[in-house]
Amino acid sequence: MQTVVVRFVGDSGDGMQLTGNLFSSLSAILGDEISTLPDFPAEIRAPQGTLGGVSGFQVQLGKGVYTPGDKADVLVAMNAAALKVNVKNIHDHSVILCDMDSFTAKDLEKALYKTDNPFVELGLPETVQIVPVNLTSLTKESLKDSGLDNKAVIRSKNMFALGLVCWLFDRPIDHAIHFLEDKFKKKPALIAPNVKVLTDGYNYGQNLAMDIKQVRIEKAEEKEHGRYTSIAGNKATAWGLIAAAEKAGKRLFLGSYPITPATDIMQELAARKDCGVMVGQAEDEISGVCTAVGAAFAGDLACTSTSGPGLSLKSEAVGLAVMAELPLVVIDVQRGGPSTGLPTKTEQTDLLQAVYGRNGECPAVVMAASTPANCFDYAYMAAKIALENMTPVILLTDTYLANGTSLWRIPELAHLPEIHPQGAPAELKGHFNPALRDENGVRYWAFPGMEGFEHRNIGLERDSEKGTISTDPKNHERMVRARAAKVQQVENRIPYLNVQGNAAADTLLVGWGSTEGHLHAAANELNCALAHFNFIHPLPRNTRSVLARYKKIVVCELNSGQFVAYLRSQFPDIHFEQFNKIEGQPFQVADIVEYVKSL
Repeated sequence: MQTVVVRFVGDSGDGMQLTGNLFSSLSAILGDEISTLPDFPAEIRAPQGTLGGVSGFQVQLGKGVYTPGDKADVLVAMNAAALKVNVKNIHDHSVILCDMDSFTAKDLEKALYKTDNPFVELGLPETVQIVPVNLTSLTKESLKDSGLDNKAVIRSKNMFALGLVCWLFDRPIDHAIHFLEDKFKKKPALIAPNVKVLTDGYNYGQNLAMDIKQVRIEKAEEKEHGRYTSIAGNKATAWGLIAAAEKAGKRLFLGSYPITPATDIMQELAARKDCGVMVGQAEDEISGVCTAVGAAFAGDLACTSTSGPGLSLKSEAVGLAVMAELPLVVIDVQRGGPSTGLPTKTEQTDLLQAVYGRNGECPAVVMAASTPANCFDYAYMAAKIALENMTPVILLTDTYLANGTSLWRIPELAHLPEIHPQGAPAELKGHFNPALRDENGVRYWAFPGMEGFEHRNIGLERDSEKGTISTDPKNHERMVRARAAKVQQVENRIPYLNVQGNAAADTLLVGWGSTEGHLHAAANELNCALAHFNFIHPLPRNTRSVLARYKKIVVCELNSGQFVAYLRSQFPDIHFEQFNKIEGQPFQVADIVEYVKSL
């Protein structure tokens, strides 16, 4: 097969995220392209075996992988509830590996089955291959002499399942063993039992010649030489900020408050004291961003991370950074909303808040990453733009990118773009004021400790020439326009919009942020063009000329139409169709294809 989709599902305590991550990392090491989708509930762990407690992890691997896949070719179901919840995620020729020890009458009752035959009740077609395996019993047999208690033994059945799946896809398990040794290095007593049960799961498939065919996956195209790893979006974002601080010669400061799904960024940066990173965990979202604004005034690369509700709370302090013209990077890892909404599910519903959601005329640069791996690149670019243009930059990622993983080539620091923070020229020493600007309209940056550059920076409107407080009406309009022009000129520093797919087609798919993989796959299937946006405000300079070339433009996004509304406001003479989904889940490629064909 060219690509294959595997989905691991079970109780929240069954280790599905660990199992999926290990299998994905193993596949990446073997040279496969990967895209993953962790899918877990937000609630405190539901009762074991119930529908509300089902957790899942999906990965597509192989050659030409752009998404985690629509439907699973192989579903590993650790109990009856997991099968019931995920029957919608399989196709007519899927293989289902079931732990039959978790399909007892009591299990069926907890999962709200009405009969004693779940496979018939769920209406599975005859072409679906069900492979019953007594995972729990086999794990107990494997670890009977391990010295682990019964609870710990049963918890290890995910490793037996992983071994079995490694056999199915002809994955050597030596790398998986290495991952386990690293995972449990702080609990060495767990290494040997997990390695044993993993090996026994692999041998079970090999020795019993199970009635299921092994799957060989075509190798991906030869990659550029270098060191690769499987990386999640939140970790890539953190590393991008670290690299930018190093390249710019600045200290990195993050002032944040924990919030799902952005917390991993703060945790990753807090662990990087060896890189000189400073992290302040504030008592709330407002304090977090205010400490970052203070760090920007002090001359640091200042950042704050949050999700949608936190971005709302940070809006006033972001406005302070706009008025004071200080560099600030705001990472918004979008989730289902409003309010606490769907905190572990994905949406693209913060775009208009990022572009417009502050009081007054308050422009900021808005960007969006589109893969877990390029979260590194766009975090780096957000820092570069903020430092060189003295402006807040809002980088939008989302739950899909934050928790998902993709293959990433680790870059050399020397090969990354140069970053030149906007410093204050030496000739201004002794007569510096915060109103002074360069030829691009960018304010000069001086900070405490620079003798002869003492100044007061304020949140009140200031005189365009003296930098002092001003309430003059004409001056206010001049300053509003100056701040807007400074942000707009960033369009000269970002790349042109690139058209992918069949650029000569009549139909153009348009998207932004994390939908790129799904739209890329759909464009390939439809043989149409794709324009995907990573820079939202300002838009790339050639946006109008690209859009004007196509007879039909379909804007696809995971909200009710925020980007298409923004495009209509910018280009009122151009007609846009729209396709939207707001279910807390990524697009299905087949749905995009079906909609475009219906037009």
